[in-house]
Amino acid sequence: MRSRKRAVALTCSTLLATAAFMSVSPSAHAIPENCTSSHQPAANTVSSYCSSGTGEHQVAVTLIHVNPMVGYVATTGPWVAAGQTSVAGLPPGTIVSLRVNRR
Repeated sequence: MRSRKRAVALTCSTLLATAAFMSVSPSAHAIPENCTSSHQPAANTVSSYCSSGTGEHQVAVTLIHVNPMVGYVATTGPWVAAGQTSVAGLPPGTIVSLRVNRR
């Protein structure tokens, strides 16, 4: 009988803890906005900058390598907060796509 009461109490406390945990909503994050991307040929880099929002952004580029045996190459910069610049170095080649990933 005692063990049954303990089992019921444990089950109830587990359910209450789960309900309390699930009722807490995560803080809202707005994805970065007002984003720009640019290519700096002299430095052989690409960059992205987002001026507003609270999320993160990342520069991403796809290019065709100068060596045909290599083919397409995709590279990305680090994820950074809005207001910071994400920079990625480039191997030699021709840019096919330059974009900004946001989360």
